[in-house]
Amino acid sequence: MLAVPDGYRLMYAGDKVNEEEILFEALTPLGFWVRVTRGYWALIVTVKYPVMAGREADVRETLENPVEIRLSRSDPSVYLFYRPERSGRWVCAVAKRLNHGGFLITTYPTDAIKEGVQVWPR
Repeated sequence: MLAVPDGYRLMYAGDKVNEEEILFEALTPLGFWVRVTRGYWALIVTVKYPVMAGREADVRETLENPVEIRLSRSDPSVYLFYRPERSGRWVCAVAKRLNHGGFLITTYPTDAIKEGVQVWPR
């Protein structure tokens, strides 16, 4: 279970959300939508990875057009999407798939692709 600071709540793909709360949605190459709400994005960029502030477009691009997708080693419904940002550096967007939808768990810059089964491209 994810630890969520006071004043924030996780939004799941099946949750009813006011359209104004949605920051963006991205269709992944695996055929499911990933939803990101304004509130959850604020949590990511203020608590988890402030370095990702202002990089919404990079994260959306990573979800929609990754160069590689890996399955999490610890949760078969979690996928790690990777897209290079410069030589030796990647943007990683981590999303959980629930039925036909999903939500962004986190996103961060990294210098290595994590282990796990590569599911895309095959």
